[in-house]
Amino acid sequence: MNIVVTGSIAYDYLMSFPGKFTDHFLPEHLNRISLSFLVDTMDKRRGGCAPNIAYTLALLGERPLLMATAGEDFSDYRRWLESAGIDTRFVREVAGKFTASFFCSTDQQNNQIASFYTGAMAHAGELSFRDVENCELAIISPNDPGAMVQYAEECRALGTRYIFDPGQQCARMSGVELADGLVGAAFLVCNDYEYELLKQKTGFDDQAILHKVETLIITRGENGSTIVNRAGETHVDAVRPRRIVDPTGVGDAFRGGLIKGLALDLSPQVSAQLGSVAATYALEHLGGLSHAYTLTEFMTRYEEHFPPLRVDSTR
Repeated sequence: MNIVVTGSIAYDYLMSFPGKFTDHFLPEHLNRISLSFLVDTMDKRRGGCAPNIAYTLALLGERPLLMATAGEDFSDYRRWLESAGIDTRFVREVAGKFTASFFCSTDQQNNQIASFYTGAMAHAGELSFRDVENCELAIISPNDPGAMVQYAEECRALGTRYIFDPGQQCARMSGVELADGLVGAAFLVCNDYEYELLKQKTGFDDQAILHKVETLIITRGENGSTIVNRAGETHVDAVRPRRIVDPTGVGDAFRGGLIKGLALDLSPQVSAQLGSVAATYALEHLGGLSHAYTLTEFMTRYEEHFPPLRVDSTR
């Protein structure tokens, strides 16, 4: 399937705090917070929502087309992505800008405090789906908010099926922008916190959202995910990790597995099961691009938790 993945490209600066953030917030002083956390480790990793999603798709046998903007410091990253099986023809390097950067501290309970520098991502609106031929499925993942709205409008105009994945941009986008992204989307995917924020900002309840999108998928961390459409609601279990290293990129890996299932014309439930397996691989490694597996290894692990699939997973 010709899959287009849009979203941020970034470098991740991942830090670990040897305690719990919540121990340092004073409820009576939340109106004035001044905190500094001394971290034990820091790693710089390739990241960003779009490469994370595309990487999982590549591991699962697809060759996704990455459509995003990056800075002058992207050349080595581009070569790495191409070697991983990701098509970067539609990644534009912006002169005079750095690639976006994600600064994230994680505590011992996997709570995270993060900041995101937009850099070249602010130019994402200069790209267009009208320049892409034969796009069969697209995902609009966290990116420049204006670009996300633009991409949704273009997909509707071109008749392209798309997944709306506002993610952490739920905090930045207005209710009007979020509502626009929902209209005509094949899927809305977000975590449980983001979903509540989206409902608050748009003023939509569950039924109103299901009148705008075909299927809603809410991820719930270790509690799995929920698939909701007009036919009803289904729960999909998370896959227990062999170890927990870093939650960065776990949601993106889930989306990559989900899209692979949709590319195979599997049901949303089975596609989400693929997503659960993909997410666990990411959770077991530092950063969103540090893990690897063969299709055989992936399907063996899948069948340890879910019924066997009767499809050609190399399609």
